[in-house]
Amino acid sequence: MNQTYTLITGATSGFGEAIARKFAATGRNIIVTGRRQDRLESLQRELGALHSNVECVISCFDVRNEGEVENALCKLPSQVTCGINILINNAGLAVGRGPIDVGISEDWDRMIDTNVKGLLYVSKAVIPYLKNHPNSQIVNIASIAGKEVYPGGNVYCASKHAVDALSRAMRIDLLPYGIKVTNIAPGAADTEFSTVRFKGDTQAAKSIYQGYIPLYAEDVADAVSYVCSRPAHVTINDIVIMPTAQASATNLLKK
Repeated sequence: MNQTYTLITGATSGFGEAIARKFAATGRNIIVTGRRQDRLESLQRELGALHSNVECVISCFDVRNEGEVENALCKLPSQVTCGINILINNAGLAVGRGPIDVGISEDWDRMIDTNVKGLLYVSKAVIPYLKNHPNSQIVNIASIAGKEVYPGGNVYCASKHAVDALSRAMRIDLLPYGIKVTNIAPGAADTEFSTVRFKGDTQAAKSIYQGYIPLYAEDVADAVSYVCSRPAHVTINDIVIMPTAQASATNLLKK
């Protein structure tokens, strides 16, 4: 059997990095992508040393740029791209948190271009390879913000609602090819997410997770690994995964 590969976007930190580690530990070949070449190379070296039986391929590009996405995939060896049977659309971010009337258009563009258009660009480029494999799969990392809205969330919530809708639409459109599609919506998770959202204000970011135990990146990676290990006849369409202390986007039990 030809080697297969899992392509993971946004693998330089957070969920993406944890998913890469999880998949490598379970013996899956991976293609890790992101905008930070140095982090990709460091991850490749580390996983290569830990898992000599696994191939870790790196590809540096910005999902917001369709040309970069296409060129980066074209530069990979054909046996790698032709082996892609799982796509993890993880790259995403929130920038800013305030009422919509004082929103910054550059922040809006960054979120929409990454969370929505980036997912579309990568999916469009990779789906032709997925069609060549039985039991292939797309996993879209959404958010509880794609199920609910909350004060100050406006455009970020809209972008993740789009991911939720696209996951359901992909499931329908790709049914004739037997491609599974799963939407995973995490709640509060302690990653670089809030540091990016608050534009480097580490104190504000840290305060989000005080008083309760949030999710960790590894928790989401476990969920991704689970849905990708189901038998061919089973598809998990949608998962909402929350910290025990969080009942909804804004309902948290803090001590």
